[in-house]
Amino acid sequence: MTAKEVVAFAKENNCQMVDYKFLDFVGIWQHFSTPITEFSEDIFDEGIGFDGSSIRGWQPIHNSDMLIMPDPATAKVDPFPEIPTLSLICNIVDPLTREGYSRDPRYIAQKAEAYLKSSGIGDTAYFGPEPEFFIFDDVRYSLEQNQSFYSVDSVEGIWNTGREEFPNLGYKPRNKEGYFPVAPTDSMIDLRNEMVQVLQEVGLNIEAVHHEVATGGQAEIDMRFDSLLNMGDNLQWFKYVIKNVAIRNGKTVTFMPKPIFNDNGSGMHCHQSIWKDGKNLFAGDGYGGLSKTALYYIGGIIKHAKALCAFTNPSTISYKRLVPGFEAPINLAYSNRNRSASLRIPSTNNEKAKRVEYRTPDPSCNGYLAFAAQLMAGLDGIENKIDPGQPLDKDIYGLSPEELKDVPQVATSLDEALTALKEDNAWLLKGDVFTQDVIDMWIEYKTENEIAPVRNRPTPTEFALYFDC
Repeated sequence: MTAKEVVAFAKENNCQMVDYKFLDFVGIWQHFSTPITEFSEDIFDEGIGFDGSSIRGWQPIHNSDMLIMPDPATAKVDPFPEIPTLSLICNIVDPLTREGYSRDPRYIAQKAEAYLKSSGIGDTAYFGPEPEFFIFDDVRYSLEQNQSFYSVDSVEGIWNTGREEFPNLGYKPRNKEGYFPVAPTDSMIDLRNEMVQVLQEVGLNIEAVHHEVATGGQAEIDMRFDSLLNMGDNLQWFKYVIKNVAIRNGKTVTFMPKPIFNDNGSGMHCHQSIWKDGKNLFAGDGYGGLSKTALYYIGGIIKHAKALCAFTNPSTISYKRLVPGFEAPINLAYSNRNRSASLRIPSTNNEKAKRVEYRTPDPSCNGYLAFAAQLMAGLDGIENKIDPGQPLDKDIYGLSPEELKDVPQVATSLDEALTALKEDNAWLLKGDVFTQDVIDMWIEYKTENEIAPVRNRPTPTEFALYFDC
């Protein structure tokens, strides 16, 4: 839509409020609203000022003035406020230079798309993420000087088979058996269907929905692939809709990668391909029906995987999912159909559907940054013809330590990922897509605000191990 069309759209839908949404540096949607009387076409050119120092990882207080610039192409009616509300996703710009803000994740995604075109390799990068999540009935946690705890609960949790529920009717999925029995074991059908309906209302194309492997209400809803920037926008709408539909049904959702011990965590497998002039450049006559271009793309992902983890697996708890034994894609190998490899080539004879699935990422990531970083790693592989080596068509989970010794692995901690990013980031700086300031700030923020607090606090496991020392 154009600015003029958005104004007409708001009038047609009787919108009384306008909600402006943008992403903070870490990956959480922020917003503020104005009455419709303050809305006009001019806003799309002039922007609206706000305090950038109040956003995590952004401006210092002495240089805090920023502008939001709403993108008219993102106009939708927000399905959750009682009063009809127009929703717009915004870019962030400097009020003096009118240039895009280097730490705005959406701007980074836009620059990644621009770099792809300028490289001459392709004109469109398609991404199809598969975000998994848990639906809980109760979540409690506390951090005090003398104590800390968390507790999550689900009516589906296998740990509740003996709970007095007056009556307890059973049918709770066992660990690793949630994929995917019918009702009554799957008790979330109606809730997931409602989520799908609302996702479709805001324009997302949904391909499939099902219970996932873990006990305790794990689920997956799959979106149809889209271009990098559009999928960044779609992922934000996805999380927003899923969480709010759950809340209005007395449930709560988390996209944490590993909220339940000793069962599968939540991943976000990312299907991706590069196209040019309407042709899929990943289709070919090589291994798995892939082209040399696609194999070089895989080579780039493998080469930069540890640094890439800083954006695709950006939380300390990401690495509690990336452990052996829970379908964890930790081994940097590629294979046709093989889900034990971190890079899978889905089996299809359709040239348009030829793609690479990177299985390591998880849904705690900032989608704009994670997609942009994966594209930049893959493009580096194509530009430098990085050989991914031979495919590994075995159950990697069943290989002996001797057989695994030559198979590289992803990072084992956020600290390791950030260290790798510090040492390996030139591929991200091409085309000014990620600036050195962005990389330095990402490392600093994650180290000081996430790694340090987790590292410095005693845990119940440590009390169990060491109290009697």
